[in-house]
Amino acid sequence: MNRVIEQQYNNKFKEVLLLGNDWKKYFRSLITPFNVIAALILSIGIPLTVIRFTRGIGAVSNLNDTNPWGFWIGVDVLSGVALAAGGFTIGTAVYLFGMKKYHPILRPAILTGFLGYFFVVVGLCFDLGRPWRLPYPMFVSYGVTSVMFLVGWHVATYLTVQFIEFSPAFFEAFGWRKIRRWAVRLTIGATIAGVILSTLHQSALGALFLISPNKLHPLWYTSYLPVFFFVSAIVGGMTMVIFESTISHKVFRHQIDPVDHLTLKEITFGLGKGASALLFTYFCLKWVGVAHHNNWHYLNTSLGHWFLVEVFGFILAPCLVLFMGFKRMNLTMVRTGAIWTVLGLILNRVNVSIIAMNWQRADRYFPSWMEIMITITVITVGLLVFRFIVNRTPTLYRHPDFLNEPDH
Repeated sequence: MNRVIEQQYNNKFKEVLLLGNDWKKYFRSLITPFNVIAALILSIGIPLTVIRFTRGIGAVSNLNDTNPWGFWIGVDVLSGVALAAGGFTIGTAVYLFGMKKYHPILRPAILTGFLGYFFVVVGLCFDLGRPWRLPYPMFVSYGVTSVMFLVGWHVATYLTVQFIEFSPAFFEAFGWRKIRRWAVRLTIGATIAGVILSTLHQSALGALFLISPNKLHPLWYTSYLPVFFFVSAIVGGMTMVIFESTISHKVFRHQIDPVDHLTLKEITFGLGKGASALLFTYFCLKWVGVAHHNNWHYLNTSLGHWFLVEVFGFILAPCLVLFMGFKRMNLTMVRTGAIWTVLGLILNRVNVSIIAMNWQRADRYFPSWMEIMITITVITVGLLVFRFIVNRTPTLYRHPDFLNEPDH
């Protein structure tokens, strides 16, 4: 009897892993243009990763004691955490505020958030001189007065929370009904915990830069940095969900119910409307920061002009595009505004961590091509993992065997 059950589990595992194919047919299906490009990226990125962890940071980066934070922190960590905020944003809307119309994008948003945070940790390992000491703040040295202590604990805990939120999809894929029921019962509590954790660590990432008033340019340095990071993260999460859902509904179109295809338009307009309102709030807050410290005279400088490009070109401009797209019911405009906003968020994080940092020094930091290539590699692996999970779990659709069972 045990052998029969074991054989059934092995067959189910093989069916899920190979998508119902045999090994030969499965490997043939992997030969696609996207996989070929990904393989080329990995063929460069993996050797660079080996060099980084065998010969040290200096072998692949331009980081130094003056500029210890660079491209990996600005893009991989600060931008990655902010763009992964869609998970807690959509989870809160659906589970806590009862906005059921966003339910079709809930699981992909949570999966995007979970993988976003996971690969933020992966990217962080490249930047740490001693990555094996990453767990120290949790288990060895409790620096409770450090913002880094808070960020480390919250990211680790929030990863656990998002895994709990997404775990029912895994259990459905393997038909584990009883375990799924237990996971579903934890959903509301996990969502509440996620809101608390996200609010704190999104703002705490901005608070990291409060200790550098003499290093960060006055137009970007403000006591409101924690608020700026939190508000922009919510906007970034919402617009990233628009971008992700647009791509998913094209790439995985065969998985999605035709009704969900139709509701995506309404969902996109709703997210675009909310994002435009928050972007305008963020735009106003940026000027409050300038006024609070009376830094108007810096606007007529080279970095001041760059600040204006960020504020008007990547905050107000996409805000107007999103708003006009919603008013005109123009889906293309909303999606364009979403992508524009995502780029603007990345620009802001790069400005704070690289361009506006150490602005008075002559020896300015510029990332090496290897730093950029490693980041591209991490993003590529993240896309591959996302596709792998979506193809094997009911992420974009409701599993037919669980249609009548609650999901929270």
